[in-house]
This record gives sequence, C-alpha cells and structure tokens, in this order.
Amino acid sequence: MIKKIIVLIKIARKLALSDALKVISKFHRPPLIIKIFLNILSISFSRNNLKKYDISDEEKLCNSMQEMGTTFIKLGQFLATRPDIIGESLSAQLEKLQDDLPPFSNHEAKEIIKRNLGNKIFDSITNFEEPIAAASIAQVHKAQLNESGVIKDVAIKILRPNIKKKFNEEIDALMLLAYFVESLASKTKRLKLVEVVFLLKEITNHEMDLRFEAAAANEFRENTKNDAGFVVPKIYWNFTSEEILTLDWVEGVSIREKEILDSKKIDTKNISTDIIQHFLRHAVRDGFFHADMHQGNLFINDNGEIIPIDFGIMGRMDKLNRRYLAEILYGFVQRDYKKVAEVHILAGLVPQNVNVDELAQALRSIGEPIFGQSVKDISGGKLLKQLFDVTEKFNMQTQPQLLLLQKTMVVVEGVARKLNPNTNIWETSKPVLEKWLKETKDPINNFTETLKDSAEILKKLPELPKIMDKANQALTFMASGKIPSESNSFSALNEKKMEMKSFRNQSIIGLLLLVFLGIIVF
Repeated sequence: MIKKIIVLIKIARKLALSDALKVISKFHRPPLIIKIFLNILSISFSRNNLKKYDISDEEKLCNSMQEMGTTFIKLGQFLATRPDIIGESLSAQLEKLQDDLPPFSNHEAKEIIKRNLGNKIFDSITNFEEPIAAASIAQVHKAQLNESGVIKDVAIKILRPNIKKKFNEEIDALMLLAYFVESLASKTKRLKLVEVVFLLKEITNHEMDLRFEAAAANEFRENTKNDAGFVVPKIYWNFTSEEILTLDWVEGVSIREKEILDSKKIDTKNISTDIIQHFLRHAVRDGFFHADMHQGNLFINDNGEIIPIDFGIMGRMDKLNRRYLAEILYGFVQRDYKKVAEVHILAGLVPQNVNVDELAQALRSIGEPIFGQSVKDISGGKLLKQLFDVTEKFNMQTQPQLLLLQKTMVVVEGVARKLNPNTNIWETSKPVLEKWLKETKDPINNFTETLKDSAEILKKLPELPKIMDKANQALTFMASGKIPSESNSFSALNEKKMEMKSFRNQSIIGLLLLVFLGIIVF
C-alpha cells in the first residue's frame, strides 16, 4: 500500500503540473482539500513548465492527458464513453484524444519477440521494419515470414515493454485517489468513481492480452469468409502470444481518404451502403460484430473490398437479442409500432402486464418524428438510444450487448455518411433484416442451426475458450458501464474497497497515535 501512495503522489504531481485539473474544474468542482493538495504539488522552480495559452481548453486537456502517459490516455478515452459521469460537453472533448505516443526501439521490439516466441520462430521473421504506428499500449511493425515456403507480408503488433506492470500500478493508485475523493466529498459518491476506475482496469487488462484480439479476429474471419466485399486479415497463431499479435499485412487506403478512393475509381457510394449492411449482417446473422468501426480501423483495397483492423473491441449478442434487434428495426422500417411493442413483451424484455397499446404509443412518439426528418438526419443508432430511454420507463431490463451495438451503430452510420451524406439508413438496412427474418422463420433452417450450436465455438476456437469468456465479460462491462453483482469482478472490486478502507482506518489510527505521542512528549 505504501508503494501505491508513492505512485499516487507521482501521478498527483503530473496532474498538478498539467492543465487537466483547471479544465476539468469547469465541468466538475473538485473537493477543496484535493485542490489544496494539488496546488502544493504544483510548486515548481523550473521554467520548463510554462504553458502556451493560445490553444483551446479542449487541446489543453488532450495535451495534458497525453503528456501523462498510457494510463491517462486510456482513462480519457474511457471517460469519453461516459457522458453520464462527466457530461456531454467534456465527453465530446475527450473523444478527440489521440492515442499516439513515441515508439520504442526496434531492438526492444525484437527482444520481446524472442522472449515470447523463441529464437527459432524469431529467425524465420525477415525484413522487420521500423514501427509504422505507435499507440499507448502497443506498436505495429511490417515484416515478412515464411509460411510453408511462401513469403507473407505481415503486421506484427507488440505490447510496450512493462506496460502491464506500469498501468496496473498507476490504475491502483488512481483507484485509491478515487476512494479518497469519495470519502472526503460525499456528493461524489453518486459518480461511483472507484467502480469507474476498476472498470477501466478490467477492460484495459483485457486489451493488453493480445490473444484476446487474435481469437476475436479468428472467429470474425471464420464468420465472414463467404461475405463478398469484406475481408478479415488472417491470424498467424505460431507467431502470436500474450504480447505479440501477427496477422496479414493490409494493402489498402484508409476509408477516411475519400479523394484517393475516388481517384482509384472506387465507388464510395456502394461502400457506404456495404459498411452498414455488413455491420448489420454480422450482428443479426452471427451475433458477433466489430464494435470499433471508426474510420481509422477500416481500409479499402484496390478491389473495393472493406478490410477491418484492430479487433480489441468486439460485440456479441445471443439469439434472443439478435431476433429482438431485427424485429424492432424492421418494425420501425415498416412503421408497425404495435408489432415492435409485441416483440418487447414476447421476448420478456418488458413485464407481461405492460399495456401493448400504451407501449406502442410511446414507440410511435419516437418513430414518427424521425420519419418526418430528411433522409440524411435519420440515425438507427440514435433511434435505438431513444428506444432504450423510453422502454426503461416500462421497466425494460438493461441489455449490455444492445447498448454496445447501439453505440457502434452511431459510429458506423457516421462513417457511411462521410462517404455518402445521403445514405438512406433504412433502405440500406431493410434487405438485410428481411433476409435474416425470413431465414430464421424457416423450420428446417432452425433445426440445422440447433444441431450446429453446441460445436460452433469449439470449431472456430479450439483453444482459448476461457480467454474468450473473460473477453466477453470485459466487453459486457464496457457496454453497460457497470459490473454485475454476480460476476467474479464484483467480488474483486469489493476486496479492493475493503483493502482501501482498512488502509484509511490504519492511517487515521496512526495519525492519532502520532498526535497523542506528540502531546505527551512535548
């Protein structure tokens, strides 16, 4: 615990010397004792700490968090998804935080590969280049390897040296700070700061085991191998470990480079439609979708095929939620609000005693204003958010998988509309939903699917079942923004709280003893 205090003071010093506290104070007023503590730590005799004040608060905050390193970059990115805690305005600012750090050396990268994969496998890797991208957790190198006599261009993703140890030390110290803040300012308890920091720890530790990402990419590739126009890079398992991920090198143009795509005579309007249809197809057909489909993670090759990268965040939905999603979206497309209401009740998502007509009326209040808008203003993701807000009033249980899908849908629609501002989300979605609903109502198809279910995961992932369970749990936490009381992580959180409470009590007793001894001696 003493080590945590030392790390906490170092973090507090970084925070005190940055603009972060000043900017955050505009949105949430920190307790007075915390401000005094940080003001003391901010005392510096160096002139190197002079700041440029000709930039916006948004840039100051992002710059400060980037300067403070990996833990604060991940914290900023996580808080950007929690406007319920930090507010919409600050959340929008933190979304612009860039996960970009100086790379570590090629020598260090090679030593990590040797340690993880052994000298024999390392020797089969050739033309190992300087890093092409360096983020807070890992960096990527281009290289070549010999697979059964065939030379393959590959991307090798490597975790930063000692990143797990450093991150967990800092995040534990931040959790202690959150506990102190909650103890000193009762108003902050509603924000559940300790739970937020613990949740970040769970999710990021999942991200720092690259076997999770490899397993997810492998399953995604299996699911989509027959999808025309969509190609998932192949994973090379013999060159992959906890700290190393090796997959096919992607030759393509970033989807954000619309002018380059146009110059290559690639039909960006078709790609705009394809992105939405592929996303929905993966969600309702497979129940497994890429949950981080922003522009930086999508490339287009010369054949006009979509190539996704970065499989650290994937969403999964069970059959009930897939059926629910397809039925309600299709119901809104048809403007059949009573049908949507009936689906909620039949699926057990709202109590059986809910009045169908009242629920249908509430759903109509969402649908009709949306259909009154122009095509470019209609968003399926935003509709789902409004739907969840309304159905919560009818005691609908929170569905973390659907929350993650809803957030991703907003991003996917945004990407599609950057390629084609007039993309009609509903016309694009309709054929995918119709096809899936028709297939699932086919009794022969249903029987075949039932026979396949038990062997499906083993067929795709003969290894790592426990790892994938943990990955799914972490992603469920991220989607819902909370830790279920029945999970192992909930028990671990309570143990952490007890540990911090014990330390606080011991500290108070120790301080009282010192005061008492001082009175006696002096």
